[in-house]
Amino acid sequence: MKVIDGKSLLASLPSSLDFRPTDVLENHGCIEIPEAAFNCYIFQAKKYAVTTNNWAFPLNTYVYGQQIDEYEISNLKDIYPVEGLDYKIIGTLLANEFEKLLSCFRNSANVKRKFKRLL
Repeated sequence: MKVIDGKSLLASLPSSLDFRPTDVLENHGCIEIPEAAFNCYIFQAKKYAVTTNNWAFPLNTYVYGQQIDEYEISNLKDIYPVEGLDYKIIGTLLANEFEKLLSCFRNSANVKRKFKRLL
């Protein structure tokens, strides 16, 4: 997630749904398959602590480059107004993990150019 001019966020929401091609290994980190127009970053379940408070995803979690979009902060505040009820902040992603995630999307042939420039 990246804040743009204090008005919007650039994000791809994490998912436990696995859309990887069947012959691709499930390793923690970036997967880029240009010929399949596929890009994602995998957080392996319980294997790696990925936040500053040592939290790890309970399920394998995928962040897809093709699903990056821009979200207006004001709209998100209307949809999810109450922390703890509508959403829960579980921690801050480790700096090196965040950089690997950004690099995965910056170097992808499948992420829109306008989003790559913002990353």
